[in-house]
Amino acid sequence: MQKKPKGLFGGEKWNGVGGKIKMNETPEECARREVFEETGLNVTSLKSHGILNFYFGDRSGLDWIVHVFSTRTFKGSPRPSEEGVLQWFALKDIPYEEMWQDDRYWLPLLLDGKSFEGDFYFDEEGKRLLDFNLRTQ
Repeated sequence: MQKKPKGLFGGEKWNGVGGKIKMNETPEECARREVFEETGLNVTSLKSHGILNFYFGDRSGLDWIVHVFSTRTFKGSPRPSEEGVLQWFALKDIPYEEMWQDDRYWLPLLLDGKSFEGDFYFDEEGKRLLDFNLRTQ
């Protein structure tokens, strides 16, 4: 996992690595590129788990669409970047209290190998999860 530094979106929270899709890039290509840029790891055999939609404040406007992938195979050695420090966690030690509040709902599904789709509604500042709808597929 990666802990973003204070000042960045999601700062001081543990999260998976990722970023914005570039023009003409597929979600999987983006995931591979972002993981390499932020960790130095080349990931292979990505599994798509689904899509999460995020709303901050006004529920009528979708703010983020997140494509969620996992993998068990990679090459290279992890290295931190300006995006944050990296750390492996045992499953029993995942720091949910230091993560986005939505993670406690969908991350266990990913770890069980399931596919899902969800909508998460946060307050304007993203500090409090107000509501969510999560469906397994």
